[in-house]
Amino acid sequence: MAEQAEYEELMRQLGAVGSVRRELGRVLPDGCSSGAATALALLGREGDMRIGRLAELLAVDMSVTSRLVAHLAARGWLDRSPDPADRRSRVLRLTAEGRARLAELSDRTAQELARRLGDWSDDDVRRLIRLLSRLRAGFDDPRPGQDTGAEPPQPAPFPPVHPLTHASEEHRNHDNHSKHRCAG
Repeated sequence: MAEQAEYEELMRQLGAVGSVRRELGRVLPDGCSSGAATALALLGREGDMRIGRLAELLAVDMSVTSRLVAHLAARGWLDRSPDPADRRSRVLRLTAEGRARLAELSDRTAQELARRLGDWSDDDVRRLIRLLSRLRAGFDDPRPGQDTGAEPPQPAPFPPVHPLTHASEEHRNHDNHSKHRCAG
């Protein structure tokens, strides 16, 4: 088991990941917030869903998610259709324009990662992906010693679309930045 000092260094390094995320956010198209990019990526990865599920995945309040969904719909990036199982609910799905925007976001982010990690070996990049996936899965599992009686979740593959797909503190505090700025 690692020593206390190693866990403290790990905490510092994880804190520094915020600056990496901010730098990756700079490659988003002018006026496109990371919140909008994250919502598009989640819909691209998870498929059609209700707004409540999107709020859950973003780990933000339903009012924040509603504003984000309205913003994305106004730009033609997602469609809100009545849920056939419950006409009071809406199902969110990416439109062709939304999928194109998501592809652009993914391409820009992948190009920036390739530029920044160009001197890394392929093995180092794959190792980082595995370790980050494992770290994330470790936080998806119940706390050690806590038996829920359920099968432990399988680690999710590292998201192939946009690195901002996992909800962050930025999204939890999104009320402070509720004006989404993605220009169509």
